[in-house]
Amino acid sequence: MRRGLKPGKRIKIFAAFLAMLSAALILECQLYFPETITLFEGERLHVRSSSPYYLEMPASGGGVLTEEGILEHDTYNHFVRLNETGTYETTVKLFGVIPVRTVAVQVEPKMRLAACGNTVGIKIFTKGLVCVGTQALNTSEGHMVDLSREHDVRIGDILLKANDIELSSTEQLGELLAQSDGAPIHFVIRREGRELTKTISPVKTNEGYKLGLWIRDSTAGIGTLTYYDPASGSFGALGHPITDSDTGALMPVSEGSLLKAAVVDVKKGKPGDPGELKGIFKTSEAPLGMVMQNTEQGVFGVLDAPDETVKTYPVASRNQVNEGPATIISNIHEEETAAYKIEIQKVARYQSSGLKDLVIRVTDSRLLEETGGIVQGMSGSPILQNGRIVGAVTHVFVNDPTRGYGIFIENMLAEAEKIK
Repeated sequence: MRRGLKPGKRIKIFAAFLAMLSAALILECQLYFPETITLFEGERLHVRSSSPYYLEMPASGGGVLTEEGILEHDTYNHFVRLNETGTYETTVKLFGVIPVRTVAVQVEPKMRLAACGNTVGIKIFTKGLVCVGTQALNTSEGHMVDLSREHDVRIGDILLKANDIELSSTEQLGELLAQSDGAPIHFVIRREGRELTKTISPVKTNEGYKLGLWIRDSTAGIGTLTYYDPASGSFGALGHPITDSDTGALMPVSEGSLLKAAVVDVKKGKPGDPGELKGIFKTSEAPLGMVMQNTEQGVFGVLDAPDETVKTYPVASRNQVNEGPATIISNIHEEETAAYKIEIQKVARYQSSGLKDLVIRVTDSRLLEETGGIVQGMSGSPILQNGRIVGAVTHVFVNDPTRGYGIFIENMLAEAEKIK
């Protein structure tokens, strides 16, 4: 006959179970709460009521009252609300007892942004020259030479300088090669955030001196203007970077322009075949503004003459974004913008800081009929929920054009702040 576990062993097993459970909860807390959380004045930082986590505010941050005189946070609460700008620290405690994380809460002034949604042309000249391809060269003496292989020059590398001269155009580099007469040229190359130095002697071919590199110094395309700030005239667009079409490398900006554009045709999206807005630049009209930066979170710059008639909306932090109904503003006919219904299906509140903060689904029958859902060119369409601007469309699901990803507006604004 089998005997049950001895009491001592039961206690050990139970203690091990509690230890594993606590470790799992602490890990979850580390994933759920980032080191820094951004709120806007008067906004609550929530923890779900069923959560085992509680927020403890230090005395220096205590005593915030509502207009009715009710204390908005206290030790071991499931939310805090802070009505003054600044940085505060809150301790996240498991079951109100075990401190597991200290979080810096950055309280920003309330903001209102114009939600745009109009199609624009974006033209940028790169900071340096982007290598988009390599090839072996046939010298004038009939030998094959591959300088890219010999000197480890790769697709996606950015040629910043040649003999201490900053590179800005393909024509400029061509002149330097022609004048070199085959003498070594000292290059500064940026690769994945690092700067490398390489000395390369151009090869003489029947067409002149060459490096065997295909390079690009500019790019242009259409996208959607997400917002502009009436207070500063600054704008954000796309919600994702402009990358080279051949290499996928982010195109660093030397200078650029934001141009008026109009949608002239729509290629409807189908599963496995993404659709596209087809537009034209209005080059005969003055540029809308200047492009200053191309980043992972979008394209940013300053408008020359912002449209002060566009409606503004309060900005929502990620804490205010919820699963459920929302709208996007998009331009799919000439220069006309319209609001379309969507559903926010997933909110990666703190698990993401990139281009996949939100999963959205188009529910508006008009947009589904016209475009099949989300198509290329709609990236940057502002997302509105509960009267606030919460984010922007970034990508479409290739196999389901009715669904796509979005970025929090908070993340776009944080990136824009870096370039001021």
